[in-house]
Amino acid sequence: MAGHSKWANIQHRKGRQDAARSKLFSKLAKEITVAAKMGDPDPDKNPRLRLAVKEAKSSSVPKDVIDRAIKKSMGGDADSYDEIRYEGYGPGGVAVIVEAMTDNRNRTASNVRSYFAKLGGNLAETGAVSFMFDRKGQIVYPAAAGDEDSVMEAAIEAGAEDVESSEENHVIWCAMEDLNDVSTALETALGEAESTRLVWKPQTTTELDADGAQKLLKLLDTLEDDDDVQNVTANAEFSDEVLAGLE
Repeated sequence: MAGHSKWANIQHRKGRQDAARSKLFSKLAKEITVAAKMGDPDPDKNPRLRLAVKEAKSSSVPKDVIDRAIKKSMGGDADSYDEIRYEGYGPGGVAVIVEAMTDNRNRTASNVRSYFAKLGGNLAETGAVSFMFDRKGQIVYPAAAGDEDSVMEAAIEAGAEDVESSEENHVIWCAMEDLNDVSTALETALGEAESTRLVWKPQTTTELDADGAQKLLKLLDTLEDDDDVQNVTANAEFSDEVLAGLE
């Protein structure tokens, strides 16, 4: 199966190192509230909510924050959010997908357009770059979860499509609609995952030099810092030398 893809280094930046912990918690809580409001407030009866709660727990969101987010969805005064996807090109022609939840479409659209324009990118029409990605379920386990063969066996048994193992972790891929079932089966075999989410997986990547990488990361960090933006994905790839220079 496929080897470790460096584009994941970009995708996993959100909230892990650069963004404030409280901002990450706020975004995860928003996803929980929206998921609960759109379906059943019981995670066992609502696959999207179950995944949102899993992701929140893996990011160490306190249980009381999760519970409040679910209860908020049941209140008559709960905020109403629209889910919007923006697509564009960053520095070096890298394809960028921005997923947002907003209570003010005009504000969010204006902000996102401004970020692209000021930081070397171009906002495009919806569908302009998403065809270069596949919507997939992604489950991440630490390397300590097992050796490559045992994780591969567990993933195949669970119904996964692909596994990418590295010194840091095991990234398990599955069909979008199978994420809930596959992640549940893997919990039995491997324990709780580090991350369980739906992602945009690029079909091809664009390699950037050090200058291009710096410019792209500034755009991505700015987008991710916006309160309305939930996820940012880019199909960039960096060489080991460029990655070392960014650390």
